[in-house]
Amino acid sequence: MTSNDDFEIFLVAAPGLESALCAEARALGFRAATAITGGVTVRGNWPEVWRANLELRGAGRVLARIAAFRVLHLAQLDKRARRVAWGDVLRRDVPFRVEASCKSSRIYHSGAAAERIERAIREELGAPASPDADDCIKARIENDLCTVAVDTSGELLHKRGHKEAVSKAPMRETMASLFLRQCGYDGTVPVVDPMCGSGTFVIEAAEIAAGLKPGRSRNFAFEQLATFDEAAWGRLCVEGNAVTPTIRFYGSDRDAGAITMSRANAERAGVADITNFQQLAISDLTAPSGPPGLVIVNPPYGTRIGEQKSLHPLYRSLGQVLRDRFSGWRVGLITSETSLAKATMLPFAPPSGSVSHGGLRVTLFQSGPLP
Repeated sequence: MTSNDDFEIFLVAAPGLESALCAEARALGFRAATAITGGVTVRGNWPEVWRANLELRGAGRVLARIAAFRVLHLAQLDKRARRVAWGDVLRRDVPFRVEASCKSSRIYHSGAAAERIERAIREELGAPASPDADDCIKARIENDLCTVAVDTSGELLHKRGHKEAVSKAPMRETMASLFLRQCGYDGTVPVVDPMCGSGTFVIEAAEIAAGLKPGRSRNFAFEQLATFDEAAWGRLCVEGNAVTPTIRFYGSDRDAGAITMSRANAERAGVADITNFQQLAISDLTAPSGPPGLVIVNPPYGTRIGEQKSLHPLYRSLGQVLRDRFSGWRVGLITSETSLAKATMLPFAPPSGSVSHGGLRVTLFQSGPLP
């Protein structure tokens, strides 16, 4: 399997955000981007796999699909797994591991399926298997079709390598970036997050405006594959058009610890000069000078009915401040309950579908420019 071979690449998305990730993939020029349940498929070669890991903000993982075949029983799986050209993808000096899942198939024992594939790789290639290996082969057997993929990312892609300090129940950077995209954010207007936590929305928005690649500060599993070309990867990393935005990005929070975290994370991400974090209560929030932009906020939800009712005053206060002081600004609000969004009395359009976040279903509510 050479670097020029064309194959299917699967971009994992948070359920409910597949269409937003598909739009991002198309905007970045990935071919044949198609949203399906759980993610997006594109076509490409190994350099496109590297680019997906480096440049896509919304993908949770990038899987390179290297083989597919029908299997009806374990002996057949063993035989067909040995026909895969593992040496084209895996190195015999690098440990690997296998994960398998089975659905609606005559092979129903995922552990046994993983064992057969692992043994086939060990015996055909000679590479060592290890449960802690970074290189992971993922086999999915559904309706008797076995699809074999390589996890090219390693650690989940929301781990950009910048955010060491995190607040309670943080939103993943991948999800935050897709919510920004759904709000129509393109890096040309300022962003305010009045409950910024560890600064995720503000830092993501600043990076987008500055043209910084989300994967620039970390390593990936594909760097240990036989298909990796270090010189080509180095050229890809330096390509691009980083700029210094004229607009700024603002985060505030009533918690002093959150502000300390946000400033440290922005410094590591290289956007400290274009971000501003300060300790503020919602009642003290004011619009920054300059053109209006986007207010995006992920307030507390409350997981029980009593907690939700106790949050209504907070949402009412937020809505009042935004209506009084943010004329011309658009608002994106993420919450788990329609009643909490209604408590703001902001002119939200009917929302689209919900998204799973931290075990809850949350919804993005959006307004047009406030009067």
